[in-house]
Amino acid sequence: MDLDVFIERHSASWQRLGKLARRPGRLTGAEADELIELYQKVTTHLSIVRSQTPDPATVERLSTLVAQARSALTGTHTPAWKVFTRFFTHRFPAAIYLGWRWWVPAGLAFYLLTGIIAAWIASSPEVQASIAAPEELREMTRVGGGYESYYSSDPAGSFAAKVWTNNAWVAAACLLLGVLFAIPPIYLLFSNAVNVALGIGLMFGAGRGELFLGLLAPHGLLELTAVFVAAGIGMRLGWQVIDPGKRTRAQALATEGRSVVAVALGLVVVLLVSGVIEGFVTPSGLPTWARVGIGVVAEVLFLLYVFVIGRRAAREGETGDVDASEREDVAPVSI
Repeated sequence: MDLDVFIERHSASWQRLGKLARRPGRLTGAEADELIELYQKVTTHLSIVRSQTPDPATVERLSTLVAQARSALTGTHTPAWKVFTRFFTHRFPAAIYLGWRWWVPAGLAFYLLTGIIAAWIASSPEVQASIAAPEELREMTRVGGGYESYYSSDPAGSFAAKVWTNNAWVAAACLLLGVLFAIPPIYLLFSNAVNVALGIGLMFGAGRGELFLGLLAPHGLLELTAVFVAAGIGMRLGWQVIDPGKRTRAQALATEGRSVVAVALGLVVVLLVSGVIEGFVTPSGLPTWARVGIGVVAEVLFLLYVFVIGRRAAREGETGDVDASEREDVAPVSI
């Protein structure tokens, strides 16, 4: 191949590609089509030159042109900070908001069941005796006993990290195992309700219930809400297995599954906040009203975040799924 003849024959195309690649955001439809066509041609030219006459100057020129054209066609990458900001201002809160019809009833059912079981335990010495021996019950409920000393059993930082890790695993289990017909989230909610009711019932039975609630409320409000969200979203995922609606089961699970991952990632931060409160505020020397007040403020801020920011994002069309450019192509369906 005569390289000089080859360059002379295609030089106009190369110059045109360079011109189009330098103004990607201002191209007309016809120019965008021309850019794609020239990009494919010049890519072929580069391959020919490399294989038949690997002139360094020509290879470098064509490689630069191809790289510029590819960048113009694919666009620039979104900065990480923009992805992070959009996740917490749109994708995560919208995913939680759109699932509120699942997690709000789950939370109400949890509190109702907890209250019933706790009242039953507190009012029945026979039930208390079936739980543990009298000496063990006294050890758990006495001043400075098991329930009261639990929150100061480790250094605050270590305790917060341990609680955070444990709660993150529980939330992840609720979310990811929900695909098994929503059974695991229901079981995890029930078992947590029984455990919480056990502590409340025994402490009220010993006449120290208010103290226990004062220890539980600062971190428990936000922590339990995060668990309710995880369980509710997990149950919604499981329902897609049973009734995917107009979509195929695979499409429904893919869409809901991506939203579940978004919720799981966001709840890690929420549970970190509750873990910090449990590690540093709950066992602190602050008055009960101050500790509970911090927990109430954290809970209210989270609910405002979901029902104000999340609702606004949902109205703008956010669903918690990834951007359309990152999803698989699917056939349209009738509504």
